[in-house]
Formats: sequence, C-alpha cells, structure tokens
Amino acid sequence: MALMVHLKTAAHLRGKGDRIAKVTFRGLSFYSRVAENCEEVAHFNEIFRWPIASRLDGNEMLEIQVCNYSKVFSNRLVGTFCMVLQKVAEEGHVELTDTLIDDNNTSIKTSVTIEIRYQSMDGAVGVWSDGEFLDVPDDRDGMFAFETDSLLSGQSHVSGTPPGRSLQGSIPTFRKAGKGVFSAMKLGKIKSSRDDHKKGDEPAVLEMEDLDRKAMRLAGAQDPDTISLASVTAVTTNVSNKRSKPDIKMEPSSGRPVDYQISITVIEARQLIGLNMDPVVCVEIGDDKKYTSMKESTNCPYYNEYFVFDFHVPPDVMFDKIIKLSVIHSKNLLRSGTLVGTFKMDVGTVYSQPEHQFYHKWAILSDPDDITAGCKGYVKCDIAVVGKGDNIKTPHKANETDEDDLEGNLLLPEGIPAERQWARFYVKIHRAEGLPKMNTSIMANVKKAFIGENRDLVDPYVQVQFAGQKGKTSVQKSSYEPIWNEQVVFTELFPPLCKRMKVQIRDSDKVNDVAIGTHFVDLRKISNDGDKGFLPTLGPAWANMYGSTRQYTLMDEHQDLNEGLGEGVSFRARLLLSIAVEILDTTSPELMSSTEVQVESVSNISESATGKIDEFFLFGSCLEATMIDRKIGDKAISFEITIGNYGNQIDGISKPSSTKKKKKDGENEEEENELIQNSSEDEADEDGDLVSVSSTPPMKPVITDRNYFHLPYFQKKPCVYIKSWWQDQRRRLYNSNMMDKIADKLEEGLNDVQEIIKTEKAFPERRLRGVLEELSVGCSRFVILANKDVNQAGRTKLDRERLKSCMREMDSMGQQAKQIRTQVKKNTVRDKLKLVQNFLQKLRFLADEPQHSIPDVFIWMMSNNKRIAYARIPSKDILYSIVDEETGKDCGKVKAVFLKLPGKKGFGPAGWTVQAKLEFYLWLGLNKQRKDFLNGLPNGFEEIKSAKMDHGLHSVPPVSLVYNMKQVFQLRAHMYQARSLFAADNSGLSDPFARVFFSTHSQVTEILSETLCPTWDQLLVFDDVELFGEASELRDDPPIIVIEIYDQDTVGKAEFIGRTFAKPTIKMCEEYYGPPRFPPQLEYYQIYRGNCSAGELLAAFELLQIGQGGRADLPPLEGPTDSERGPILPVPLGIRPILSRYRIEVLFWGLRDLKRINLAQVDRPRVDIECAGRGVQSVLIQNYKKNPNFSTLVKWFEVDLPENELLHPPLNIRVVDCRAFGRYTLVGTHAVSSLRRFIYSTPDKTSNNWATAGDITVNTDADPLVRKMDTVVKLDATSDAVVKVDMTEEESDKDKKKKKKKKKGGVEEEDETDERVLDWWSKYFASIETLKETLRAQETAQAEAEEREDLEIAAEAGDIKPDDLLLKGSKTKDKFKDKKSSRDKKKGQAADGSDKRPVKSKVDELMVYNKELESEYGNFEDWLHTFNLYRGKAGDDDEQAMDDDRIVGRFKGSLCMYKLPLSEEITREAGFDPNMGMFQSIPQNDPINVLVRVYVVRAADLHPADINGKADPYVVIKLGKSEVKDKENYISKQLNPVFGKSFDIEATFPMESMLTVSVYDWDLVGTDDLIGETKIDLENRFYSKYRATCGISSNYSVHGYNVWRDPMKPSQILAKLCKDGKIDGPHYGPGGKVKVANRIFLGPTEIENENGLKKQTEEHLALTVLTHWEEIPRVGCKLVPEHVETRPLLNPDKPGIEQGRIEMWVDMFPMDMPAPGPAIDTAPRKPKRYELRVIIWNTDEVILEDDDYFTGEKSSDIFVRGWLKGQQEDKQDTDVHYHSLTGEGNFNWRFVYPFDYLMAEEKIVISKKESMFSWDETEYKIPPRLTLQVWDADHFSADDFLGAIELDLNRFPRGAKTAKQCSLAMIRNEHELPTISIFKQKRVKGWWPFVARDENDEMELTGKVEAELHLVTAEEAEKSPVGLGRNEPDPLEKPNRPDTTFLWFLSPLKAIRYLVCNRYKWLIIKIVLALLLLIMLGLFLYSMPGYLVKKLLGA
Repeated sequence: MALMVHLKTAAHLRGKGDRIAKVTFRGLSFYSRVAENCEEVAHFNEIFRWPIASRLDGNEMLEIQVCNYSKVFSNRLVGTFCMVLQKVAEEGHVELTDTLIDDNNTSIKTSVTIEIRYQSMDGAVGVWSDGEFLDVPDDRDGMFAFETDSLLSGQSHVSGTPPGRSLQGSIPTFRKAGKGVFSAMKLGKIKSSRDDHKKGDEPAVLEMEDLDRKAMRLAGAQDPDTISLASVTAVTTNVSNKRSKPDIKMEPSSGRPVDYQISITVIEARQLIGLNMDPVVCVEIGDDKKYTSMKESTNCPYYNEYFVFDFHVPPDVMFDKIIKLSVIHSKNLLRSGTLVGTFKMDVGTVYSQPEHQFYHKWAILSDPDDITAGCKGYVKCDIAVVGKGDNIKTPHKANETDEDDLEGNLLLPEGIPAERQWARFYVKIHRAEGLPKMNTSIMANVKKAFIGENRDLVDPYVQVQFAGQKGKTSVQKSSYEPIWNEQVVFTELFPPLCKRMKVQIRDSDKVNDVAIGTHFVDLRKISNDGDKGFLPTLGPAWANMYGSTRQYTLMDEHQDLNEGLGEGVSFRARLLLSIAVEILDTTSPELMSSTEVQVESVSNISESATGKIDEFFLFGSCLEATMIDRKIGDKAISFEITIGNYGNQIDGISKPSSTKKKKKDGENEEEENELIQNSSEDEADEDGDLVSVSSTPPMKPVITDRNYFHLPYFQKKPCVYIKSWWQDQRRRLYNSNMMDKIADKLEEGLNDVQEIIKTEKAFPERRLRGVLEELSVGCSRFVILANKDVNQAGRTKLDRERLKSCMREMDSMGQQAKQIRTQVKKNTVRDKLKLVQNFLQKLRFLADEPQHSIPDVFIWMMSNNKRIAYARIPSKDILYSIVDEETGKDCGKVKAVFLKLPGKKGFGPAGWTVQAKLEFYLWLGLNKQRKDFLNGLPNGFEEIKSAKMDHGLHSVPPVSLVYNMKQVFQLRAHMYQARSLFAADNSGLSDPFARVFFSTHSQVTEILSETLCPTWDQLLVFDDVELFGEASELRDDPPIIVIEIYDQDTVGKAEFIGRTFAKPTIKMCEEYYGPPRFPPQLEYYQIYRGNCSAGELLAAFELLQIGQGGRADLPPLEGPTDSERGPILPVPLGIRPILSRYRIEVLFWGLRDLKRINLAQVDRPRVDIECAGRGVQSVLIQNYKKNPNFSTLVKWFEVDLPENELLHPPLNIRVVDCRAFGRYTLVGTHAVSSLRRFIYSTPDKTSNNWATAGDITVNTDADPLVRKMDTVVKLDATSDAVVKVDMTEEESDKDKKKKKKKKKGGVEEEDETDERVLDWWSKYFASIETLKETLRAQETAQAEAEEREDLEIAAEAGDIKPDDLLLKGSKTKDKFKDKKSSRDKKKGQAADGSDKRPVKSKVDELMVYNKELESEYGNFEDWLHTFNLYRGKAGDDDEQAMDDDRIVGRFKGSLCMYKLPLSEEITREAGFDPNMGMFQSIPQNDPINVLVRVYVVRAADLHPADINGKADPYVVIKLGKSEVKDKENYISKQLNPVFGKSFDIEATFPMESMLTVSVYDWDLVGTDDLIGETKIDLENRFYSKYRATCGISSNYSVHGYNVWRDPMKPSQILAKLCKDGKIDGPHYGPGGKVKVANRIFLGPTEIENENGLKKQTEEHLALTVLTHWEEIPRVGCKLVPEHVETRPLLNPDKPGIEQGRIEMWVDMFPMDMPAPGPAIDTAPRKPKRYELRVIIWNTDEVILEDDDYFTGEKSSDIFVRGWLKGQQEDKQDTDVHYHSLTGEGNFNWRFVYPFDYLMAEEKIVISKKESMFSWDETEYKIPPRLTLQVWDADHFSADDFLGAIELDLNRFPRGAKTAKQCSLAMIRNEHELPTISIFKQKRVKGWWPFVARDENDEMELTGKVEAELHLVTAEEAEKSPVGLGRNEPDPLEKPNRPDTTFLWFLSPLKAIRYLVCNRYKWLIIKIVLALLLLIMLGLFLYSMPGYLVKKLLGA
C-alpha cells in the first residue's frame, strides 16, 4: 500500500526568489528540491511516496507548505495547502489545482498543482496485525527516503534500493546529516534515556538547527551555511537508517555509594490514644533507632528534638530504606513500653518531594497489630533528605497560621488521600527456571559417590521485602526449576508510602544464604491512581533477573549485582510471579487484625497463562572490532552473544537431574540448550533445522597502536545466530518502543530548543511549535497503532489496564500538545518548555514496561574461555516488527557497542577505558519473520553458509559475510583546540594530546605541555582507509570517529582524560569540494570521562573518497608552512576561524590565601596571563607577606581572536613564585573558559539612563508603608526567599497580629509601640513578618496565575473537541479540579491572612535575606573578580565537589576585552586616565586599616555533635591572625541557639580579608568539635559599589532602637557617592526636595531628638536618595540595606552537605574615618518573670469511680492536679474532696506557678539539668500550656486518672459562665470558638470541661472544673503575695463541704446521720407511714371482734 503525491508546480508567486515545498502526511515530511530564481511559477515536478501500513482513512490530511527559501535565514512561509484525503481513499486518484492559505487562514493568490494516487496493494497478504509478512513491490524510480519533521538532514538521499529488498530499508527513520550552522553530527551531549532518571544532571543539550531549514532534503544542494555556530555539540543522531547512535557515558552510575544525610525534627504529638500516658517517639531508619525524651502524663507532648542520620550507600539502597516513626508509651530502662502507633514511609518518597523535604507536617499513626482501629494520634515533624550538593531551603510557607489544622497538613505526598485504608498485597510466587549452580561440583560428586544420585546444585527460595517487612517462601531442595506456588501476603495501608517491592531468589545454605537474583517491582508502574485508574496488579508474568556471571565461585566478586545494585552482567534466572491488591473492609468481623506477613500455598497456573511459546531468532554480525585493550591483546578473542541461557556455552546450562524430558512444543529450553553445547560441531537437528552459532571464531588481535589492538575482520565479517523459545509478548515491547521513539524525538527537539535559547538564536518558539506538532502527531499515531492489540494468549490484567491508561495519557498528551502549541509565543517559550519537559518524563515513565518478556541480549568478549568485558542490549531495542514505529531503535542497524568491565571493576578509572569497540549488527524477531533479517546491513556482501550445511536449505543464516565492494577514503581530522580539560597532573595542569581512532587506524596529535586548553592546530591525515559496502550508503552513514584525550606522563603510560565521538562530513569522488558543505566548520564536541564532563574539543572531520585518479584528485593539502613544527600540518585556512584584533586589559589587584608549595612559603609571586599564544605578566610582588597587592594595576596586550565569540579560546591565569637563582615554581592556575562576560560594550547613549532633557521626579511618598515596600527586595515567585526562623518566631508573629487585633483603628496597645519597649529584636521579628507577608502575596499571585492558565488551557481544550475529551475520559479535567482545590485553599489562606491583618504598629524594619548576601549581589564582583587558583589532580567524583581541596589561592583582578580600534568618545571623556584604560575610577589598593564588627544573631538546625543528639554551640571568629573565641558563653544542649552577640576585630586589608565565622561544639573533656563554618570575603564587600560596608537603614533616627550605625551621615554618604560617580548634586531645595543628576526626590525634613525637640535636617532627604540609588542614571545600583543574612555552615569533612545555618551581618568601618558608635545591643531578650495563680473553686459532674463497701453506692474521692512546665517540675495537687456522691467537689485551693516567659516567641523558658550526670543546666523552650487533671484518690492502690484539660495560655476557649453551659463542644470545636490569651486578659474565671477517651477512642466528658486564672508579673507578685493552697497571705476560705466527706470511721455518728438523713430520708418516712398503717390495721383487727359483739349485743 502506498500514497504517491506528484507535486508539479506552484504558480502566482510574488517577487523573485528560491522556493521550496514541504509535503507532510501522517507526520512524515519531505522537502522538495529548491526551485532557484523562479518568478511567477516554480516548477518542482517531484514525486513523493509513502508506503503505508494501515488503510488510508478518509479523514486523514495531506499538507503542502510552500516557502521562500533562504540560505542564511530561516525560510519564510508563503502559504499552506491542506486537503482531506476522502476522495483519494474512495477513488484512488485525484488531480487538482488549488489556492494556498496564509498564517491568518485567508486565501491568497498562490496556487499549487498536484496529482495524488493511492494504491491499495493488489493481493495484499492477510491482515496486518496478524504477524504475517508483507513484501513491498520494488519501486522503479528508486525508493525515496523520508524525513521526519524534526530532523535536519543535509545530503540528498536517493540511493536506489536494490530490487528485492523489502520495506525495512526504506521506511522512514529519524535521520540527520550534513553540516551547517549546527552540525548535524553531534554525539556527546546525549544521555542514554535509561540513565536519565538515575542521574539528575544537567539536561542534555543537543544541537539545534535553524528551524525551517529542518530536515531539508536538497537534491544535491546542501545547507548553504558557511557560518558554523559552534554550539556545544557532538554526534547525536543517526545520520541514516543503518546505524544507531552510541552512548558516550561509559561508567555505570547506579551502584556507587554516595553520602546522604537525613534530618528529622520531631516537634510534637497530638491526640494520642490512651489515658495518662508517658509518650516517647522512636525514629527508625533502616536499622538505626533514635528516641526522644519522655514526656510525662500527657496526650499532646511537645518535643522539638532534632535527629540526624548519616549514610554512605548507593542511591537505590538509600531510597528503599524505610523511615518509621513510632510512639511508645511508658518505656523505661527495664521495659520496652507499649506501642501506641507507627507511621512508615520510604526515603525515596521524601526525596521526591519538592526541596526533598516535608516541613511541619503531621504523620498519622496507626496500630500495626490492630488494623480495625482508626487513627492512633498524630506526630508533627520535619523530614529532609540531603544528598551531596542538595541544599535544603526551609520554607516559610504562608499557611503557617493553619498549622494546627492537622487534616490540612498531613505528612503525605500530594495526591494521596488522608484516609488511607488497609489493604492486603498478595505476591504469588509460582515457579522459576534457568537457575545457575550455587554449589561446587566437587561436593556434588562426593554426594553422588555416597548416595548414588545426581542432584541439582541449588536450593532456592524466594524472599519478598516490602514496607520494612520480609516474607519467605519454602525452600525447594536441589532444583534448577523449582515450583513453589505460594503466596506471600503483606497487610499495609493503601496507597503505601513505599515505592518498591523487592523480590529476591536466594539460595539456602547452611552457613549463609546468598542472593541468586533480585527483581524490583515499582508500584507506580503497576497501578494508576487516576479516576479511571486501577489497583496494583502484575502478571502472572516472568521477571528476568540479572546479576553476576553464572559460573559458581566461592567468593563471588560481583555478589552486589545479584542483590540488585548496579547493572547485571549476565542472565541469572527468571521467576514467574503475580501481584494483586485487595482493599480490606475493616468492619467485617472475621478479619485478621494483625499485619504480620503470611505465607500460603496457591493453586498452579496453566502453561499458557503467560502467553503462547514461540520461536525467536536472533542474528548478529560483527562488522568491526577495534580499540581492544592491550592487556587482553595477546590471546585469541571471540565474541559470544547470549539471550537468556541460550547461546551461553561456558556456564549457561544447569541441566535438571530429572530425566523426565518434557518435549512440549519446545517448551523446555534446556532441550534446545543441549544443541547449543558446542557450536563447532554444527550438527543439524532432526527437523533439518538450523543449529545456533552463538560465538564468533577466535582470532588473534592485531596492533593498532600503543594502547589498543583490533581484530582483522576486513572483507569477512563473522555472524552469530541463536534460536530461542519465549512466550510471545512482543506487544508489550512494541508499545514501549513506540513511546520511546516519541520520547527520543521529543527529547531531541527539546534539546534543540534549549540550544537555540542558550546560543541566543532566532525563533526558538518556532522550533518548539514544531516539536509539539510532532508530539501530537506521534501520540495520535500511537493511539491508532496500539489499539489493534489482539486478544493474544497471556494478556494479563495489567496489560489491559496499562494499554487503556497509556492510550488515555497519550491521547490527552496529544491534545495538550496541540493546545500548548497555540500558546507558544516568544515570551512564553521558557514556561512552555518546562511544561513539555514534564511530558518527556511522563513518556519515559509510561514507556518502561513492568512485565518483562524476552530477556536482554549480552555480548561478551571471551579470551582464553574467560569472560572479559560485556555489553548489555535491551531486547526491545533490537526487536523487529512489520510496523516501523514498533521496531526497536537498533533493530537491523549497525550499532557502535562499547564493551565495559563487569560490576565494580567498571567503577572509576577502569570504567572509563574502552575494553573494545564493536560495530555490531543485531536483529531479533519471530523465526517466521526471519527472511528479513539481513536487510539493514550495509549492501554489497555475499553470504557464506556453513560448509556442513545442506545447501538445499535456502533459509540457513550465513556464518559470515564477505564484502566484495570496498571504498577507499582519506580521513582528515582538523584538531584545532580543546578547552577546560580535566587536570591530570599534580601541578593542576595536564600535558594533553589527542588520539583519533577511525576504523582500524589511529593517529595522535603532538603533546602540548602544561595546559588545560591546548591549541594543537594540527591536521591529521589518515590515508587509504578501507570501508566496506556501497559508496552511497557510506556517504550517508559513515562510521563514527572516536577521539580520546590523554595526559602524557614522563614515566608510566599516558593517563586517560576523556573521550568524545564525531562523525565526518563525506565527499564522494564525483562531488564538488566547495560550499556549502566544504570545507567543514569547526565544532565543539563535549568530552566525557565516565559520567562527568571533562572538557570540550573544537575540531572538524572530513572523509574524502579516493577515486580512480588516486590522491591527486583530492583537494590539495598545504604543506607545513612553519618549519619549526616539523612535519606537522596546520589546520587549513578555510577551516580555521577568521581572526580579528582584540585588546585585552588586565587589572592586577592582588593575590590571596596562597598555600605553601612543597613546604616552602610563596614569597615573590607573579601572575602570567596568556590567551591564544599572547600574554602579559604582572609586576613582581616583592614581599607577599607584607603586602600581597600589585603595585602596577593595569596592563594590556593585543591578540588575534576569532570573530565568533563562541570560538574564543580560554584565557589562562598562572601564578608563579620567583625563587632565588632564577628558578620559578608554578603555584596554581585558573582557566577562564568564556571571555564573554568580560567583553566591553560601549554604554548606549540613547537609553533613558543618559536622558539629558528634563528632570524626572521620583515620587517616594513619605507614607511609611510604601517606603517599606520599597525596601523589601522584590522577590520573584520562584526565588524562594524564605527565612528560616524556628517555630518560635512564627508563633510569635502570629500572635503579634492577634495582639493588635483588638483595637483596630484605635490606639495601639501601649506595650507595643512604646519606644522604650522596642528593641532590635522587635525590628527583627517585624521584618520576618513582612518577609512572610510578601511571600504570601506572591504565593497568592502565583496560584491565581496558574489557575488562569489552567482555565485557559481547559477552555481551549474544550474548544478543540469537547466530546472527545469526555469520551476518552482524559484525566486532565479532574487534575484541574484537584489542583484548583488545593490552590483555592492556598489562596484562601493567603486571603484570610490579608483580611485579618491588623494595622501594624510602625516598627522600623531591616531586610532579612534567607541566603548569603553575596548571592543577592552577584558575589560583589561588580568590578573586582576573584579567580580560584587550582593545583593538583582533579578529583574523580561524579561532581567536582572535590575541587575545593585543589584551591591553592585566589587571584583578584579583572579583565576587559574589546575590538580594536576603540571609538574616540570614550577616551575623550573628562578625567580619562590612559594608564587605567577601561578601569577608570578604581580605588587605590594600598593597605587600609578597618574595624570589622560581626553581629551573630543566631544559628538554626545545627548538626548534633554529642551522643545525646544535641550540641553545646559557641561562636569562633577568625580574621587573619586574630581569633575571638566565645567559649565561656556556650549555649548548653541546643541546636537552635540564639547568640545575639557582636564582636569587634581590627584588620588590615589586603593581608587579612577572609573572615571565618565558625560554630564549635563545647566539650567538657577532649577538644571541641567544629560543627560548621562559613567564610566571607570582606575585601570584595568593602570595595563594592553596592556599598556593603554598613547597611543603609530604612529610616534615619538619632536615638532609640533604630539609631543610625554608620559614622557617616546619609548626607555625607550621598555627597561622596555623587563626587565619586561624577554626578551633579545633591541640591537640596525648599519643601523637602533634593535633586541628584536629573532626578528629584521628596521626603520629610524634620527629626526629633531624644528630648522630643524637632529640628530641621537634610538627612531624611539624603536617605531617600540612597534607598533609591538604583534609579540614578549611569552609576546607580542598589545599595545594601540594613540586613541580616543567612549563611549555610559547612564542614570540610562532609563536603557539600549543610550542617546548619547562621544568621548574621558584618559592618566595616575604615579607621581613617570618625569612629563608629557603640555596637547595637542584640543580646537575646531575657525572659520576663511571671506568676500564674490558678484557683480551683469547684468541680462538678466528675464521674464516680469507687463503690462503697457497705452501701455499694458510687462515689469518688476527688482531687485536682495541675502543672505548667511539666509533671516533674511543678505539679501541684489540691486536697481531697472525699466521698463525693454527685461528682461535685469544693476546693477553694490555689496553685501558684512562677515561670520565665519570652513574649516574642511565646515560649516558657526552663533551665534544668538533663540528668544527674549533666555538667550544667540546659535551657528548654516550651509552649505555655496549663494542664489540669482530675483524679480519684485511693488509699491503698494507685490513684485513678479521670480526665484532663490542656489550656494553651495564648489561645484557650473562654470558660462557661455556669456548669450547665460547660460542654464537650468547648474542646471539640476549639478552632471555631473565639479564644483568649491570659497574657492580655490577665484574669479569667469560668467553667472548663475535663475529658478522657473511652475504649472506642471517643472523647467523653468526665467532669467540669470551675477555675480562676490570674497572671501577674514578678514585681506585682512581690507587692501582693499569695499563699499556696489556702495558706496565708490572702488565704481562701474553707470549702463548705458536706460532712460525710470526713470518713465514717473518724466520726461514725455523723456519717450515719448523714447517711440516714440524706440518702434514706424518704425511705424511712415511707416505712414509718407503712408501719403506722399496719399498726392501725392490727389494732383494728384486734379490737374489731369485741367491738362488734358490743354493738351486736348492744351492751
């Protein structure tokens, strides 16, 4: 089937010019040739043909774009023609002429004439998805190769495909070739996609090409660019469809141990379930446990304890460790305590959070032994995981105020529901096969001799680890094919916070069990959390396990590989497993409530459950084997290729001892394996079928050069082939391949866009639009192709669900891409680029298939029957499919394979050297599709079959290929220069030379000594290079060139520096050598050493075919012109860059901190500057100790540099020490790799900065609010400027707001604004509050902006196809909902915050920076730059973190370069000093005395230094020789110490300019340990134009807390600035105006002195100008405000990991100025002494606990207990109210609690000894919480706890007026009720409820207390003292208690009276009445008869 488009002409074009057309169908585009110089009509007359695999759909579109072609700029679109192919699909043929439409969709005159034919294939075989094979009839006029949109290509590619070749050769593949602005050829910067997620290194940057010249296919004519943008490039893409691109990073990155630090702060716990408990929190990571202290008798303990765990392990191990928080109750030395609840999460989850941390979040505790119970409480904590080089920012989130909202701040990653349910995870282990021997055969033979049976040598069992628990199956004794059929069941909360499950086959052994293989299951990949998602499910599917090689050795050096660390080097086994998850219904009664791991047996599963077994065929051919390491070069070498155990001859097969052979459709692989035992015999099998040949014949290597050998595979290329049997699960791999290809294309496109942005090229937005277009086409193509998934055997639930979710995701991604494409504008490119990068991550994630099918292929280099080096190739990459998109990216292509050493041998230097480089061709597919397997090979070979084979069999694969076509070439390598190389010698330099390998040849450049930036300028010519294959193919697709750079050592062999790859530009003999392709342009190639970059190489490569005429036809080589270099050829003129004359001026300031060289001190140093062979030397410093500055400041030199800035060579700075007798020693060097920042550009006279007309009034209102906002640095939303203030202040600030809330507009409370009360700390806390407010505002703004954008996208997506979205149920909409809700919440919080904000009392503020001042002001390098000098070898760590050890000093100075001649104007300016060149108005560098005043405010999050997890910090300050130790004022056991100190030191710049502020840990015995230190370069600050000597306050005042600190007044500072900057002014005018330059500023003019007298002053005006100095033209810049900076503390022993932060600032005052005033008092606020008096009046409705002995009635003996600081410290009890029968108790009892309180921080300060052994008291800060408890007193047993209430003295609910109104609601709805603070109310009385929890953890009311709280200050307390209890003074009256409260045995009568009277009163009355009645009745009966008789007888 094919679609042909014949593009005839384009007519009615305007103007004259070159035209080009682009025809696109199904996302594949062709370019026509360029129609040159056409006017009205362009005749293209070209035919484009697309072979298509699926029927043409009537809705598909054909698009033709006609452009004006431009050689230099991007093409301009004339118009577009789009056509729906409905008619074509129906009729098969259409001819038409139609007009084009332009960008605005309006029709234009231009028209195109085209003819379209669609041939649906006659007699097409079968249906396409059927796996049947389809042959394409030959294309008579030669197949057209195609291009995809993204790829630039430069050569014409109309190489006719020989007849009889099928589809494969011509289906489009992504290709690029050609040179041009951005060369196509780039290798270096690509990372393999697989490494991507492991190493978060910088995004790979690829080359970019000019956009619309993308993929130009010109017949013959090429990209006409002559300028080469030497973007940092190197080979990246296949130039044709025959070769795959190699991956340049060699070293495995995963198994290496790295430093990690996990810090956890346990702040507090709340709502713990249980009565009167003593909780302890245990923090456990892996096997390390740490405990907090115990808090007594409380359900909401406050700890604020900080723990740090240090690890040195590989990342995978780290991220699988489990962090477990558990709360234990009443633990002591003797008993372990009872567990209340636990919380588990893996480290990986924390690391994947933003900033790698959770901050102030609540962890929900659950009880693992009782899953039916609910939440057991909450623990509030911070968790942060820091790897090397991560820096943790502590967020000051705006929603601090809602911290008590537990539900809103849970310790869960985003998107996980707060209510997690329990679930069972069933891991079914069915069976395994292909296990290796795990025992020596000797033992087996001994056993056999005794027992007489042959046993399998392995006893396997499976161990599954998940969420910190382990489960094991039973052990199957002696079995290579064990069958378990068991399931391991875990019970865990769902969704689990552990990402991976580890399944390991282990060998049971008497001594120790070892792992055979490990497989990790990533739960995110086997589930989907969307609304149409699915629970984790897997299989039944086979998991392939890889690890060390299979031969058994007692000590396996690669055992780590079997544990799953690092890349496995051999197939170990495969395991059939399945996973299912069931959510439990915890209400059902028969539920097992424990979470112990269970192991149960399960039924067997059918053979076909995992898919139908099919026969696969793997073919490989080795076209070249070069660069074989010389250590292995002496013995014969062969290459073995294996897939699973097939093809493995040495140690592959472990035959099962059982002789029952199952011969079921080849199911038993071992069967087949017998045939593989020895390939040399080549015997045919019964079916007349082929035998596998899995290794190449051994061959002796031949020497290439000193380091490497090669195998002489010249004409004859050996082949290998293997048949293997696997379950046919290709569909999985196909879908993966499709996504991977889309992702590769996307990655390449994104890298292009980044490169365009980086090199500041035009139109990045166009390229991005193109990328998005491609992405959406790719996605829709995926949806079409993936959908034809037939119901093949073995499709698991995961296959079905994954397919659905992938299709949904891809569909929605396609829609979003279309969407975003419409929004890409010039200004939004960067934001959109970020969005699209998320797509890339998502694609890579989706493409990773969790259910394995065919194992990976290994290529091993064998020597002497030993395995030497290997390469592992994923089977999906070489898997064949008839649909091109599904084919693996390396299938049927020649791939450059670099072999590496296995396991740990490959770490470090050994991993950088190539063991061998192979050019290998691989093809893997079903045996029945086999006839296609040779199609991708370079043409021109004959097949040689095995001699023994029956030649009747046509289908037998060849054992070797003989190429009878060979082409001869000459390779010219133009090696120009390299820069920023790795320092390989001790001097910190290298002696580099480059070695170039091409095919079997190699040559070296000359060695240049002592440089990191060699300019070789050398042409290497390789003559008579023979390449095999057709000329046209080679032209499109040359082999790669490998360039290795070495450092020559005088002894020993050269040391490897790095390597890069390149592809040459090719000229065939019939082509013309000239523009646009020749001569080639120099380009940068990235050099890698392992995984780190080691420099860049600037070079060009061309490969010229030698025709019949021999070398005479080649372009001539200019002979060596300079005879000094001997026979070395320089790079020819057309290729070397065009040079022009530059002048470089150097400012020599001084040298600092030079270390000793070989134990001798540096005494007379000199600096040599060199660039491109020219240079200049500084004057000698005569005595470095006395004055390290240079006497002559400025020198210059002239040099010829390339016009193109990107090609500028580096500038080298070297420092040498001049010793006696003319000896020189190198001290250190620095290479400035880019001179760009030093290029001088003339100031632009037109910009408003130079505006000369008119004065501009700058309105700076006197309104303090506006002013205040101006002093706040405007932070952008991303800058994250947050200050870490520990808890304490945050709370304090909240409260400040609350305090002021009461009297809104009215008078502020006296204590706030009273000047005398305000101190420096008020200012500090107010500033932090302001900072938080600005952050809050930003957060709101950001949330709103995001929301707007989302809504736009959603709306537009709606416009596209609303029905589509609904049908596909794309997740996007719900995502918006979720996002929105969380955002609304944020917004809500922020908004509430702003509504509630009270009018702030006006406190002057300073600026709090949450980072170093340097980072805010560009390191203060505004004119003085610091260059670090390096010496010694560079460290080989992944990051260059070790470079700090190599720094031997610093050179201070600057550079300025400009093109000559310079314009006159500059030099003519007034006061121009020609000696200073461009460095005018620079201060003198003579020594100067300075008073340095260092203020240290406080430190936070220090790393604990003592075993108790605390530290005793004190500050040490060093500057030059002086050192100030503040040891006696250490702060005991505190990780967040407040120092509040200032230190004065006198210093002389330049000798003493590096200030070190360190925090040490005080120890009673032994030396004090350094916790961390920070270094500040004072000199740069001192001389900076930002004026960092003394920060400018926001207001000027002469007294009070905000007194002006600088000895110079603002007016003096302003006058000096104006004079230095040669500015007119300042002119003070009437009415509060001042004019500086042409700006007018307004401001107040009066000032009050301390006596309240006002007087006139100009200082305010001057200060206004200073705060707005950045607005002054030309010289303006932001002056440093009064500030506090936050600096990280680092410890040299733990490089790169922050050990805490210190808040501080530095003032500097020159000694020749007036002396500054005394230092500001920043001493920590002393806590204020208060006394809290609590009177317990009565209780009511207290529950009754006791039963009376006699009467059985309920009663209680009530007493109340209370404490403020803690139970041990100050608990007080009332007396007992005995025998309360109603729950009422009367006490009239007073508790008195004295305490020290810090108002600002809202904390009570307690000083106490931690234990009896403590040396000194430790200060604790705890929140002020009063706890009242009600108890029942018992005489003989322990008292019973009845209930409690905790009142936070700052916010507690108002007490109820009467006992009736007092209810549980007061506690339950605490958040809604208004709260009061005792610190404001002073006196409160009311009723409060006591609560406890019942068995069901429900709160119940257990009593009420009437209490009165009265707060007095210490002074008031002295004036009016009160007694405790009911004592004097001010005694309380005795309570009026009923008598029975005195016990009955003390006064029995009273008790009885009480009993009788009270209780039985009515009963007694009733009895008495009844008795009376009875007596009456008795009397009546008694007297009745007599009476009657009387009556009757009438007596």
